[in-house]
Amino acid sequence: MIATKAYAAQKANAPLTPFSFERRDVGPDDVQVEILYCGVCHSDLHQVKDEWGGSIFPMVPGHEIVGRVVKVGSNVTKFKEGDFAGVGVMVDSCRVCKNCAQDLEQYCVEGMTGTYNAIERDGKTVAQGGYSSQIVTDQKYVLKVSPKLDLKAVAPLLCAGITTYSPLRYVGVTKGTKVGVVGLGGLGHMAVKFAVSFGAEVTMLSTSKSKEADARKLGAHKFALTTDKEAMEEYKSYFDVILNTVSANHSYEQYLDLLDLNGKMVIVGLPPEASPVGAFTLLNNRRSIIGSMIGGIKETQEMLDYCAEHNIVADVELIPMNYINEAYDRMLKNDVKYRFVLDLSTI
Repeated sequence: MIATKAYAAQKANAPLTPFSFERRDVGPDDVQVEILYCGVCHSDLHQVKDEWGGSIFPMVPGHEIVGRVVKVGSNVTKFKEGDFAGVGVMVDSCRVCKNCAQDLEQYCVEGMTGTYNAIERDGKTVAQGGYSSQIVTDQKYVLKVSPKLDLKAVAPLLCAGITTYSPLRYVGVTKGTKVGVVGLGGLGHMAVKFAVSFGAEVTMLSTSKSKEADARKLGAHKFALTTDKEAMEEYKSYFDVILNTVSANHSYEQYLDLLDLNGKMVIVGLPPEASPVGAFTLLNNRRSIIGSMIGGIKETQEMLDYCAEHNIVADVELIPMNYINEAYDRMLKNDVKYRFVLDLSTI
């Protein structure tokens, strides 16, 4: 077993504190990664507060992991010692169901194995995440990271990046597509970067006028203040695609009204309460609502390669490990542009 340093929540709503545990020894198909950086996702905050239910404590959060390979198993062919590597939201799946067979492991019929707050496929080991010094993962679920990119800014690509890249690809965003992005946070800022790089006309839809300057710096072509009824009238039946990243309770209908014929609103934010939608809003213009999770391993690697080719990374604020509780407080106030990233050398 491999002694590992970490920060963990011991119970719901408890502050994260230093914690030690053991990773499994490196098996024939495993890769051991010394974690250099780990992004701080808003879902980490939900999980440590047990807001979604089913949280397992003690919990080491973190699923936006970038590091250096320090050991590989005898069967490993994808990695060698010294390579830079990433681990995202999942570390395993059944591998044999119809969805896994299509490289859609995130939709595994049995359920994917999360990087943390999950039970591994042995049925007993609690998966612990990236707020830790190292991780051991089957090579199939480890991703190659280009050394050309700023590694700390790569970390959020493993969740925020693929969560926005995957649906934009799925709905066919390309040159000339009119895309609206709802919410300018960790997800929203990546959505803007990707949609712009795909050639779309991108409009930031926000309740805060102060977000306009930042949205344009990220590449957005237009900005619409959603609390301005007159301004919103101009965008009725305008967009081909709306990517909704908002995790707070809000009405879906005001955004559905902005979709043109066959327009699609993709939901990637996770509000705590359901948002009712009237049938007439959907029937008009044959609109649809689509939900999307992360991507599979193949698509996540495709995204990382695309980012390396186009020099796309997240905008991050690097923090020491002992700042994590303050970072959570700031996240609740939306006081970050746009992703905290932990420097694991400080653990």
